[in-house]
Amino acid sequence: MSMPIIARIDGLVVVIYPHDHAPPHVHVLGPDGEIIFILNCPEGPVSIREARGYSEREARRLAKRINEMVPFLCSAWKGIHS
Repeated sequence: MSMPIIARIDGLVVVIYPHDHAPPHVHVLGPDGEIIFILNCPEGPVSIREARGYSEREARRLAKRINEMVPFLCSAWKGIHS
């Protein structure tokens, strides 16, 4: 499955997989694991669906960064899944 990189945050990649399931969400991937954020389009705020390999504190910190990108990420989700 292709992995379109939508953004990069602090050395981590933000991806949206084609043919993925609703609701709109992103996968944040890094060397320590993965965090999946539900986008709650169109304006958020995001919610953490799953965090593997990252502390709750780190997941919350990244959620703040992802929240700043919600309109862009929701548009990207729609473009990939329309």
